[in-house]
Amino acid sequence: MKKYKMTIGYEGGKYRGWQKLKNSEMTIQGKIEGVLSKHFCESIEIQGSGRTDAGVHAACQIADFSVAKQVDCDALRSIMNKFLPEDIVVFSIEPVDQRFHSRFSAVEKTYQYRIWRAAYLPLFQRRLVYVYEGEKLDVTKMKLASESFIGNHDFKVFSSDKTKKSTVRNLSAITFEETDEEIIINLTADGFLYNMVRIIVGTLIEVGNGSRQETGLDALFDSQYRMEAGFTAPAGGLCLMHVKY
Repeated sequence: MKKYKMTIGYEGGKYRGWQKLKNSEMTIQGKIEGVLSKHFCESIEIQGSGRTDAGVHAACQIADFSVAKQVDCDALRSIMNKFLPEDIVVFSIEPVDQRFHSRFSAVEKTYQYRIWRAAYLPLFQRRLVYVYEGEKLDVTKMKLASESFIGNHDFKVFSSDKTKKSTVRNLSAITFEETDEEIIINLTADGFLYNMVRIIVGTLIEVGNGSRQETGLDALFDSQYRMEAGFTAPAGGLCLMHVKY
């Protein structure tokens, strides 16, 4: 068996997330496995670097698969892009060592969240941003509040998952970009919990609109109650941007 790594992008708005589901054909994993399995005339399973939620996008998702047959990577990429839906694109396919695992070999991931704040609605970006229509956001306060998240913390309160596994993550950077139309927040960590980015962003938005103080957020890490953190920002503004190995 030979192992291959794929770099994939997708607009996730109409899909029920990355992970394959028994009761739905509308998943990214399911669509890709369907094309691969048909091409190789056998059942092919892929492993992704992470399970993006329903409605979340990816500019650089990584996945791997194994197959006994020799693969012409460029030819297979062309076939994949011909038969996949137009909102899923395979950028590259390359052979990798058998020890490579898209999820467990990853050391760092970066997500980007886009908040549309202009007075008019977006045209070309409407499916890729969160159209914010609340009180004006104070980005200076949001930046100050974001410092509380940097470092090694138990992010349980910032997750919708009830897992018994470790919820400690190392969030190494949160950066902000601003235009007249958007506030863009980039978050980099060694891993993310279910809804973690969206809840952190929701908390920062509450700071920005004045409904939450920018200081004292450190106390949230000691909480066991999800509702003490901010709201879960909509999925449409979130995109997986980079996976580091």
